[in-house]
Amino acid sequence: MLRLRLPLVVMLFFITIVCAAQQAMTNDSVIKMVKAGLSDDLIVQSINASPGSYSTTTNDLIALKQAGVSDKVVGAMLVKGNGPAAPAATAAPAVNPALVGIDEVGVYYKDRSGKWVAMVPEVVDYKSGGALKRFATNGIIKEDKNGHINGESAALALTKPADFLFYVPEGTAPAEYLLLKLRPSSGKSREFRSETGGVIHSSTGATRDTIPFTATKLATRMYTISLPADATKGEYGILPPGAITSTNAGSGGKIYTFKVLE
Repeated sequence: MLRLRLPLVVMLFFITIVCAAQQAMTNDSVIKMVKAGLSDDLIVQSINASPGSYSTTTNDLIALKQAGVSDKVVGAMLVKGNGPAAPAATAAPAVNPALVGIDEVGVYYKDRSGKWVAMVPEVVDYKSGGALKRFATNGIIKEDKNGHINGESAALALTKPADFLFYVPEGTAPAEYLLLKLRPSSGKSREFRSETGGVIHSSTGATRDTIPFTATKLATRMYTISLPADATKGEYGILPPGAITSTNAGSGGKIYTFKVLE
């Protein structure tokens, strides 16, 4: 048994000496191991376990073959020389061109280049619209409010067709937004009438300035609408839900305004 183990110990010692003599195995290292009579399996194990720098051009492969290096060993050199396959690069998620520029909840308009641009809201103040109108319906007290916006005109001017996008908060439907026609008011301001206390009732006049629209889903929580083709020149606003805040002096909120030139 000792006689059988001794050659193996000598061979492993030889491999250790060869690997320690140089930082990386080379073609010459492999040829030396072959000429020393080491088996293909031991040489392949050494190739796999040790750093290596192998030249595998056509001439090098011929030289290895002439030196008695088997195809099995050459194959191991080729695999080691090429290194592990580089992991496939993770493809970046495709960006929908239609959503470029949309990065937070709000209202956007489409400019002439087709890009969505965030609209800047204006402040709106609410006051009771004329005589207070109340209707008891299932216990709901409803009240018409007139919204007032300082300034005679919006800064954003658009021409038809005009397209808009609502990036709505979680749990909000596009139908909760109002598209409104604004009317000139005294004191160089604009106004609209909306019902803020419950379900709109046509007899209250709260629908006077509301423009119906159809929303089309573009992506999760994103909906597009278009200004109706019969919309006339003038001032408009998009009133988001939950935009009204109350104080002791009254209530206020925000509205996205624009004007149509033609």
